[in-house]
Amino acid sequence: MKAREVKRAKLVAKYAAKRAALKEIVNKSEDPVAAYEAARELQKIPRNANPIRLHNRCKLTGRPKGYIRMFGISRIQFREMASAGLIPGVKKASW
Repeated sequence: MKAREVKRAKLVAKYAAKRAALKEIVNKSEDPVAAYEAARELQKIPRNANPIRLHNRCKLTGRPKGYIRMFGISRIQFREMASAGLIPGVKKASW
């Protein structure tokens, strides 16, 4: 799954400029024929080239849920690493 996400990220980067240009034509064009043609071209771009399809994953395990953006890992890995003292400046709260 991690490899699939990397592949999607490359596709998104590859088609980003083309998608933006076509979306601009579709949204701002006065000519309905040009907008239609641009929409048809947009549909021909691979589905995985859409940035919406990207999903954050844990760098260590690939887990898609419980992702902590600041550290780039899942909550489970974060807890284990913090308890082991592997993350600088993070310690278990106690009061």
